[in-house]
Amino acid sequence: MVSASVPRLVVAAPSSGSGKTTVATGLMAAFAARGLAVSPHKVGPDYIDPGYHALATGRVGRNLDAYLCGPELVGPLFLHGAQGCDIAVVEGVMGLYDGAAGEGELASTAHVAKLLRAPVVLVVDASSQSRSVAALVHGFASWDPEVRVGGVILNKVASDRHEELLREALEQAGVPVLGVLRRAAQVDTPSRHLGLVPVAERHAAAVEAVAAMAAQVSEGCDLDALAGLARSAGALSSAAWDAAEVVSSPPPPLPSPSSRGSAPSTPPGGSAAPRTPGRPERPGPQAPDGLVVAVAGGEAFTFSYAETTELLTAAGADVVTFDPLRDEELPEGTAGLVIGGGFPEVYASELSANEPLRKAVAALAASGAPVAAECAGLLYLCRELDGLPMCGVLDASARMTERLTLGYRDAVALGDSVLAAAGTRMRGHEFHRTAVEPGSGTEPAWGVRGPRPRVEGFVERGVHASYLHTHWASEPGVARRFVERCRTS
Repeated sequence: MVSASVPRLVVAAPSSGSGKTTVATGLMAAFAARGLAVSPHKVGPDYIDPGYHALATGRVGRNLDAYLCGPELVGPLFLHGAQGCDIAVVEGVMGLYDGAAGEGELASTAHVAKLLRAPVVLVVDASSQSRSVAALVHGFASWDPEVRVGGVILNKVASDRHEELLREALEQAGVPVLGVLRRAAQVDTPSRHLGLVPVAERHAAAVEAVAAMAAQVSEGCDLDALAGLARSAGALSSAAWDAAEVVSSPPPPLPSPSSRGSAPSTPPGGSAAPRTPGRPERPGPQAPDGLVVAVAGGEAFTFSYAETTELLTAAGADVVTFDPLRDEELPEGTAGLVIGGGFPEVYASELSANEPLRKAVAALAASGAPVAAECAGLLYLCRELDGLPMCGVLDASARMTERLTLGYRDAVALGDSVLAAAGTRMRGHEFHRTAVEPGSGTEPAWGVRGPRPRVEGFVERGVHASYLHTHWASEPGVARRFVERCRTS
């Protein structure tokens, strides 16, 4: 079990665009430069920021999402990631109190900070204010008495005089200033239609950007005071999450639906009652026996949670990563395939040009082998993407659109598949600017519950493809079922 007293900070902000990623990543790198083992975490479903966190710390960036995994798993997953570390830095999401739409505080940075009993450092964009900063900080610090705002880092400060005015105002608010970052020193981190450009696509430039963030934070922030604040975090009583343990035995029952947000009891297209998430369908994981599960990687497929491969390994798989942009064959002995999210639309030409691999993926799917695809993986399995040939596993056509589809989803499996038994309830996240026009011959994967119920995704033979990004730690039986189907297909 990890020490429950691991020092930790949550880096939050009043709103998106305030500089959380720069401060959190720079803080991680600055602590690492001092010789500390730093555990990096990100609130919410974001896949891209953890890649920068990993560069800063040399450790896997991990997500803490109280919607996807449930509040009861936030502490255990945090402790799992923090094993062997001296300090942990958690980057928040959106504004401090912004959570899942219509769900109150659920999945907000404030919610996660309370679950972790961690102090909050508020990053404030001070570029267009002076004395008003005190009212802003006072409001955020006093809104929820269970959230402890332990200090402020002022970002985009224009001058020495501007800094002086801000500090004078914040003295009256009673919240210490732990850092000041100047406007002229902002680090350039390029973005596109779904956020920052992932590390895998700009590794050398990303290394330079992280180094610049570390230098900026080291120069402008009181690292000793921030480390002291981290040491003031309250003790956690949770045990660390363990993939082998959760695959082999059911976790404690989830809290009542009211604590995770309500949803209609009947999914579209079916009436099966959801079973308890996390309940394995067979006893105990099997020892690894050379059963290869291929996982797509490289620049085109960068969206994945570390716990997915950990669960597959614990269930008995030999996980092998391959690059659909460069590898012309699937890994030798592939018995199952997992294709996560990413940016196939950016690399559509290169993916289409790799005809040998497209044919190999189609042949594997035609054999009935298990194939699990999310979002980008769904597009790759389609007949075409923006007119370019893809794998043709699904009779569907995909295209880019101007419309952003974004949000959490509460879903239930409408039928049996390689991932889930009918009635299995999971929560997911949808984030894309594409549309898929289905042909015929497939069944939907999920019934999405809520005010506007609908069906989503595709199930055909051993293929499960969907727009929903899911966190398998919330339902370890998914990994067990997938590996068992790989073994028997």
